[in-house]
Amino acid sequence: MNVHALQRQHSTTGHIELSSLARTSENSRGRVVAEQAPSHRSEFQRDRDRIIHCSAFRRLEYKTQVFVNHEGDMFRTRLTHSLEVAQVARSIARVLAANEDLTEAIALAHDLGHTPFGHAGQDALNDCMAKFGGFEHNLQSLRVVDKLESRYLEFRGLNLLFETREGILKHCSKRRAEQLGEVGQRILHKRPPSIEAQIANLADEIAYNHHDIDDGLRAEMLNPEILSQSNLFGEIFRSVSKSYPHADQSVIKHTVLREMLSVFVNDLINTSRRNYLAFLNSSSGEQLNIEIIGFSDEIKREHKALKKLLFDNLYRHPKIEKNNLLAKDIVRELFDYFACNPEKIGETKFATTTDVEEEPILRVADYIAGMTDRFAVTTFNDLFYPAT
Repeated sequence: MNVHALQRQHSTTGHIELSSLARTSENSRGRVVAEQAPSHRSEFQRDRDRIIHCSAFRRLEYKTQVFVNHEGDMFRTRLTHSLEVAQVARSIARVLAANEDLTEAIALAHDLGHTPFGHAGQDALNDCMAKFGGFEHNLQSLRVVDKLESRYLEFRGLNLLFETREGILKHCSKRRAEQLGEVGQRILHKRPPSIEAQIANLADEIAYNHHDIDDGLRAEMLNPEILSQSNLFGEIFRSVSKSYPHADQSVIKHTVLREMLSVFVNDLINTSRRNYLAFLNSSSGEQLNIEIIGFSDEIKREHKALKKLLFDNLYRHPKIEKNNLLAKDIVRELFDYFACNPEKIGETKFATTTDVEEEPILRVADYIAGMTDRFAVTTFNDLFYPAT
């Protein structure tokens, strides 16, 4: 039974039928290099599997989400973040009868191009690359799957389907999009991505709000009093605390976070269903230029308020900012060194397969972006503070 047929079965469970907008193996625009169809899995399952088995995916285990890797084993990394995004995204896709495998593939791959040290590393590398067009981690994720992974004899990269590649490219500059050919056309013409990409994008936002609050509480940089500045958190926290006055506080916090996650996911599902019905009832093709997947206005406000709360109280916490300053210094120093000494980019386990005829500066950016936190620190120390 093919993916399209599986999606049609959702209509018998009472869920809204979105298969008319879902991407399937049958309506895919294919791969750059044609391949024989897989025997016992769909084409999008093949993409998902290739992403999971690639080296860039494994390196996410040692890349910062908010807390650098050495600060504790219980904090999220880019790998656990990607897995949580994939879980949320796949659950939503199933209810909305989107292509679950494509949604999961996009979610798992969306951070493959992220630098070490989280957003601090990305900002530093973007500054270093400013004279050369900047650095965009979404574009780098596409570059990883298109060029930098070297696992197959027949082609460079992972040779993913067009829809997976387009979904990974969440956004990039117009100038860069013009250089990407077909996969950049959506950005140039300001068209929304597939519903699978829309689901993955919002699952990303839901997941990082949820787990950054969890990690912030664990690190004692956040507490219920601060988080109750959010109407949603405050309301749920008071309700749960009143219902279970003698419960362990850590269990109460997990319960509140779980209920908050449900609020966001359920609102997204219900709002997206309404948007799809509006799409069906519209005779105008212009409806294709709106995003089907989204939150209600009320929950959108709550989501925005939570993001601001996290920005003000967690991401700008003195301890986080101190680590971020150190991380930026490491990235800048490494960039300057390898920009002056590109021949020093050795064939290590973190080296890339960038063409030597490409700009040397791209090899430098690829190399640094591919580093894990600890490899960047080790390389920095070896170069500038060698053991005597």
